[in-house]
Amino acid sequence: MIMKRFLIERVLPRLLCGVLRLWCLTLRVRRINPENEDRVYSLPGRFILTLWHGRIFYLFYHLRNHPDYHLLISPSRDGEFLARLAILMGYSVIRGSSFKKAVPSARSLIKVLNKEERIIMIADGSRGPRQKAQAGSLQIAGITGAPLIPMTYGASRRHVFGSWDRFVLPLPFSRVTVNFGEPLHLPPRMDEATLQEKQAELENALNRLTEESE
Repeated sequence: MIMKRFLIERVLPRLLCGVLRLWCLTLRVRRINPENEDRVYSLPGRFILTLWHGRIFYLFYHLRNHPDYHLLISPSRDGEFLARLAILMGYSVIRGSSFKKAVPSARSLIKVLNKEERIIMIADGSRGPRQKAQAGSLQIAGITGAPLIPMTYGASRRHVFGSWDRFVLPLPFSRVTVNFGEPLHLPPRMDEATLQEKQAELENALNRLTEESE
C-alpha cells in the first residue's frame, strides 16, 4: 500500500510531466491574437485567467513556469497527484474544492489576488455543465477587482474524449492555435440579473475564441 501510494504520488507525476513536455514539444504553435496574450504577461498585479475544462491540456503546458499563477486543486488523494504535477510544471497550488467547501476555497483565492498574484480558474468548473460559465470566477473577479481574461486553444488534429467536457487532446505533430481574449471587468456587487448577464458574456467570449481557434 505504501509503495503504491509512493508510485502514484511521487513517481507517476514525474513520469507524466516528462511525457507532457515531450508531447507538447512536437506541436507547432500559432497565436491568433498575440497582442492580447502579450498584454497578459505585461500586466502588473492581479488577474484571473479562465478557460473551458475541455481545453486544459495544452494551456497547462503553455503557461508553465509561472509560480505566480495559482491553481485550485482538490485536497483528495487524486488531487495530491495533480498538485505534484502542477508544482513540477512550475505553478503554485492551492488545495481546496470548488464543489465541496467552496467558501473556504474562494477565500483562499481572494487572498492570493489581494497579494497582487494571479489565479487560473476553470470557467465551467470541475463537473459542468459543459461550456456553461459558473458564478465563482465572476464573483471573485468582482470582489477583488481582478480582470477576468478568457483563453483557449484549438488543434488541427486532435482526439476528443467522450467525457462530459469533451476533453481535447492535440495529436503529436499537429498545429495548436492559442487564443487569448480581451479582459472582462466585473462590478464589485452584482444582482442576479447582472450575474447572469456576465455569465453569458464570458460564455460568448470563450466560445467565440474557441471557434476562431478551430
